[in-house]
Amino acid sequence: MAENATLYREVLDNLYEGVYFLDRQRKIVFWNKGAERITGYPAAEVLGRSCADNILCHVDKQGRSLCRNSCPASEVLADGRRRESEVYLLHKSGYRKPVRIRVAPIEGPSGSVSGVMEIFSDDTSPESLRQQVALLEKLATLDTLTQLPNRRSMEATIAFRLAETKRYDVTFGMLFIDIDHFKSVNDTHGHAIGDRTLQLVASTLTRSLRPFDICCRWGGEEFLAVVLNVDERHLAVVAERVRALIAQTRIPLEDDYLRVTVSIGGTLVRTDDSVATVIERADQMMYQSKIHGRNRVSLDID
Repeated sequence: MAENATLYREVLDNLYEGVYFLDRQRKIVFWNKGAERITGYPAAEVLGRSCADNILCHVDKQGRSLCRNSCPASEVLADGRRRESEVYLLHKSGYRKPVRIRVAPIEGPSGSVSGVMEIFSDDTSPESLRQQVALLEKLATLDTLTQLPNRRSMEATIAFRLAETKRYDVTFGMLFIDIDHFKSVNDTHGHAIGDRTLQLVASTLTRSLRPFDICCRWGGEEFLAVVLNVDERHLAVVAERVRALIAQTRIPLEDDYLRVTVSIGGTLVRTDDSVATVIERADQMMYQSKIHGRNRVSLDID
């Protein structure tokens, strides 16, 4: 039996997917190498702890917490039925990461549910990654801190999309994203944490957009996103998802966490727009979000 247990553990540790087991109290009793790789947490830091104990902090696409509401593991423990879902976990370094999870019951000797097994995989497909890499290779330069396209690259991209809009009557949305209270972050915690904040927002932003959408660091604490093939309703959904997922991120400090929020302004492109006018309109809407309390979305939609 001991030899079988060792064999099973080795097999699970060699899976690409993350695997962990929970007991009836949702305590983590097994954590494989794949889980370590995907989450950044070594087994020694999570074994014996609750999955809801500020570890993965699963949220859905709208940024709503699942650990204490509608938790798939709790639901499987309650009814013994398998669950599948697409969620965002909180990586140890602080950014949100999309994963596909599958939760199955573990039956005890009497046939009752004694725990659950969760298998999860990185939801960024190789094809999506290839598309993003190919796109970045076409752009002239990158921002060295965030590894996003820089201002010059984005201006060229917007000009190309505007020409496409005027020729083929296709539309796109523009989001102007500004980190709230960023000067205070630098003044209070230093520029190293300020840089980490920019990197965290960039990482979460790229993962909350679709592979064919384009985002850049516009300058300072400002980011732009070109959201393709959207109408008014879809642009609002994308903007709110970006806001909510960034608001659910955090940067580890010595004794606490630094939470980050952004103010977002958005608009749909018009046939008479130039690069300057569409950016200016989204910028103006971002300031409306600042005026009305920050950590919100304001859209200029006819």
